Amino acid sequence: MSTQVITFQEEVSPGRILTMPTDGTGLSVLDPWLTPYNEALRQRQAMFHKYDEMIKSTLGYDQFTRGHEYYGFNVLQDNSITYREWAPNAVTASLVGDFNNWDVNAHVMTRNQYGVFEIMIKPTKDGKIAIPHGSKVKITMTLPNTGERIYRLPAWITYVTQDLNVSATYDAIFWHPEKEYTFKHSRPKRPRSIRVYEAHVGISSPEPRCATFKEFTQNVLPRIAYAGYNTIQLMAVMEHAYYASFGYQVTSFFAPSSRYGTPDDLKELIDTAHGLGLTVLLDLVHSHACKNVDDGLNMFDGSDHCYFHEGGKGRHDLWDSRLFNYSNYEVLRFLMSNLRYWMDVYQFDGFRFDGVTSMLYKHHGIGYGFSGGYHEYFGDNVDEEGVMYVQLANNFLHQTYPDVVTIAEDVSGMPGSGRSVREGGLGFDYRLAMAIPDMWIKLLKEVSDENWNMGNIVHTLTNRRYLENTIGYCESHDQALVGDKTIAFWLMDKEMYTNMSDLTPLTPIIDRGIALHKMIRMISHGLGGEGYLNFEGNEFGHPEWLDFPRAGNHSSFQYARRQWNVLDDHLLRYKYLNEWDRAMQLTEETYGWLHAPQGYVSRKHEGDKIIVFERANVLFIFNFHPTQSFTDYRVGVAEPGKYKIVLNSDDKQYMGHSRVDNQTEFFTFPGDWDNRPNWLQVYIPSRTCLLLAKA
Repeated sequence: MSTQVITFQEEVSPGRILTMPTDGTGLSVLDPWLTPYNEALRQRQAMFHKYDEMIKSTLGYDQFTRGHEYYGFNVLQDNSITYREWAPNAVTASLVGDFNNWDVNAHVMTRNQYGVFEIMIKPTKDGKIAIPHGSKVKITMTLPNTGERIYRLPAWITYVTQDLNVSATYDAIFWHPEKEYTFKHSRPKRPRSIRVYEAHVGISSPEPRCATFKEFTQNVLPRIAYAGYNTIQLMAVMEHAYYASFGYQVTSFFAPSSRYGTPDDLKELIDTAHGLGLTVLLDLVHSHACKNVDDGLNMFDGSDHCYFHEGGKGRHDLWDSRLFNYSNYEVLRFLMSNLRYWMDVYQFDGFRFDGVTSMLYKHHGIGYGFSGGYHEYFGDNVDEEGVMYVQLANNFLHQTYPDVVTIAEDVSGMPGSGRSVREGGLGFDYRLAMAIPDMWIKLLKEVSDENWNMGNIVHTLTNRRYLENTIGYCESHDQALVGDKTIAFWLMDKEMYTNMSDLTPLTPIIDRGIALHKMIRMISHGLGGEGYLNFEGNEFGHPEWLDFPRAGNHSSFQYARRQWNVLDDHLLRYKYLNEWDRAMQLTEETYGWLHAPQGYVSRKHEGDKIIVFERANVLFIFNFHPTQSFTDYRVGVAEPGKYKIVLNSDDKQYMGHSRVDNQTEFFTFPGDWDNRPNWLQVYIPSRTCLLLAKA
């Protein structure tokens, strides 16, 4: 790689153009505090370029990322089948299955110099495919020294099923239906403001069982579209042996989970979502893999180090799983082809990368408390190979799919996560703002709301890196899991079982809970990031936690479901929260604050418990005081003119007390107030938020 530094110009904000070097130090142009780490940034970029050039000089990106069209099972035009597998430690390999009565001598594979075994199976005499669609298959290999014979599920298999009556492990299925699903709708354009609905297909029925792709398509997609979200993040799609792992212990990386239905069922779900204008993201697990041997990648060719690092480097102590060797050519090909496979074959629109912290650091974030010091992001702590893979993946995705969306689940806040690879960044479009839900849960657990610190709330909601997009949220699936509580449950607890009916008197606990539930979501939405995320059911205050069937709960589905029935029962108060959540999304769609610059906070008054900010020409006013309402409360605003209410949490349709007349007009007066050139006066009741915009 040349050491010459090529520069490019980039407009980082309106009217501000910077000249950026491409040796990795573009980040320190944006953030001069990174200048002492320029050499480390250059080294990172040099490693990226090394592997980038390796791919370009061998197969090239197009062929390199189409590994699924070379490896695994592929049917040719004449109905011949090719099957290839990388297993460098194996001495011999054979393809076995129902089609050849599991005869290890019937279809012996040949091995090339790179440890790739292959076989071509000719069609039958009448020209049909020799392996029937839906039949079971495996690869069997013999090992060096001992001659031991092992059986494995093909690493690139696209469908696996589990017969619990016979075995707890999965069976590989040759999937080649006569007629595959045909997509009818094109992908929607990438949303300017991303409003993410995080969902898990299996929990999406009110019945205590595992729901299906088809049920999700029919019953849940219309709810998401109605609610005003424009993006779905689908969890637990990649096949995983243990349901209670929430999909984070992947066994077959190219197979959609058969517990929800067939590959065509998933394609129909995504296609239908596209028809509704919804972007669909896959919750992607490339940070680690399940340690299962019989139905996973672990010990695939009998060695400890086929797809993973050997020894302790290849094991995640906390997750009890295996860690990929990102520097290996074939592992890179496997993972990057996996990206392309889900984008091309299933028409996903992007990915939420799970466990990015584990990928970026040798300590994987285990027992490590990030303080925000820049030294934590450089030096021996950092796994340069993991950084390189993330850069390669993001660079490839954004060059190949201009509208792709990638999101990092990273607790560390590594500088440059949300900047382009050519600047020295990791290349993600967004990073999850994981400190925000932690703040809300801590406040709800430890501090009564009359003692909430307005300055601390504002700081946590706005504390993000300049020019790096984050997705703000007050709770995701993490906060719903048993061992914690959802925000609704923290606020209202057992009264949710007894006092959520319109036929019962409104108790102080329910009144407070519904009011704060709306305000917490609204301020997180308006101030917390350049995107917003909600976990399925939390928008209407789902009454219970989430707990998957496991030994500890007698394999019960009681809490692994979503109780849409409480939302659909119009006598219950959940409907008010649902309508409020919808109103938030639709109001954002109108005004676009998520893709506007960060909000300007003009007031955070501790005594009054008032927070005021402006974003996208919307004036947000929050009164967190539990008892005190304010008449003619003065707030500053930038733009002069007449203002109207565009959203009011005290509105009766959201179970407010109708203390504010929504037809009120507000007129500004010139004069400095809270460092704003104009001011207006509002009536702001206790535990209420108002959104005002120019009439």
